[in-house]
Amino acid sequence: MHGQTIRSAVFIASMAGLYLSAAMLVPAMVDFYSGNPDWQVFAVASFAVGAICLASAAANRGANAPFSRRLGFLVVNLLWITLSVTGAIPFYLASLGLDMADALFESVSAVTTTGATVISGLDAAPPGLLLWRSILQWFGGIGIVAMGLLVLPFLKVGGFTVFKIESSDTSEKPFARFAVFVRAFFAIYIGLTVICAILYRVLGMSDFDAVNHAMTTLATGGFSTHDASFGAFQSPALIWTGTIFMAIAGLPFSVLILFAVRGRLDALGDPQIFAYGGLLLVLTIIIALSLRLSQDESFGIALTHSAFNVVSIVTTTGFASTDYTLWGPLAVTILFMATFLGGCSGSTSGGIKAYRLVIIASSIRSGLLRLIYPNSVRPVRYGSVAVEPDMQRTVFLFVCAYVGIWALGSIALAATGLDVETAISGSITALANVGPGIGSVIGPAGSFAPLGDPAKLILIFLMLLGRLEILAVLVLLMPAFWRE
Repeated sequence: MHGQTIRSAVFIASMAGLYLSAAMLVPAMVDFYSGNPDWQVFAVASFAVGAICLASAAANRGANAPFSRRLGFLVVNLLWITLSVTGAIPFYLASLGLDMADALFESVSAVTTTGATVISGLDAAPPGLLLWRSILQWFGGIGIVAMGLLVLPFLKVGGFTVFKIESSDTSEKPFARFAVFVRAFFAIYIGLTVICAILYRVLGMSDFDAVNHAMTTLATGGFSTHDASFGAFQSPALIWTGTIFMAIAGLPFSVLILFAVRGRLDALGDPQIFAYGGLLLVLTIIIALSLRLSQDESFGIALTHSAFNVVSIVTTTGFASTDYTLWGPLAVTILFMATFLGGCSGSTSGGIKAYRLVIIASSIRSGLLRLIYPNSVRPVRYGSVAVEPDMQRTVFLFVCAYVGIWALGSIALAATGLDVETAISGSITALANVGPGIGSVIGPAGSFAPLGDPAKLILIFLMLLGRLEILAVLVLLMPAFWRE
């Protein structure tokens, strides 16, 4: 690979590291204000990381390689590695006593917005460290949307926006100018976070809890300041507020921009939004009825907890209002299968994503109709748009790779000594960036702390694979990628 391409990728990653080093000063101030000595950890880490990244950026400045697929793949991977390693430093040096594997696991879980944690006793943890987890997830959410909307579509790896942003028809772009689009995205992302925090505070959370949970809600990350997650707040109003904002965060941000800034009601007609909303509604009602009949809950309470946990899992947020593994086999099976789904393309969610499900469903329908009418022409459609064969192949390649890696990850985790339930659910919850699995160990009432270092390293790799849409990572393993 050309050296200029590598230098350009390193420069971009170094600039991201600089922003993250500046963000470390926020939890440093919080710990200093609360009298916690960990403020020194954040201050030292901030200046050390800032100095290294500044030197790296200066050394690689001017390497303006033209944008290419190779540069895009390299930047995406290097950015997430930089954020993960940089974010792990305060976890490793702080007073919690995490070893390197645990610190890296917590950091990767944060920046990929997975929400799996190895930290117990969150209620008594240093406030700066809790805030740092939330900041990492919030930044991760920004990176995920930027990657899904602006990078991966051009690399033909993922993102329904390939139909809009890559098209020569500029009428479907959210904005003609890139800078305007970025400003609109940040305004909506920050604005939704602020509104969510205000509502959380008004409905009963403390200022600190409201800020942390708002950041991790909009990032669909799921990190909480309490071991009981949202179960620490026994307020239906808070639970429904969290449900609504998680559902919003699972929508395509390009559509949110078109709707909020330009008043484009037609943007809400995106087929993946109907698929996404329909799945949430159907799964919520089925589980609520199951709870009403099997657990003897009132339908109102059953609907509240069902909606919250279904939305949390489908959007890959990972919050839990209660231990849903106690809801019976039907509910647990449905929630486990929901782990695969994900939100919409261009959102902060992980998983397979709704637009791929729409294309797969259309492909199956088209294939069945051709069996009945062999001479007919039955194009695969996404709404009114004909899906090109290249996109169809990419979708099926992704899904096949997704299922295959989940299976291999399950086998690898089982080889470390984990039971079948933990291995299977742990593999998919990491790959889909959901957070909690099922079972007594990594379920919503447990944590990933009891797992050994080999299992945690496997899960770290799976979290990064899932967040970077799998193919963007696998392509770097091809020798052809590194040749001139």
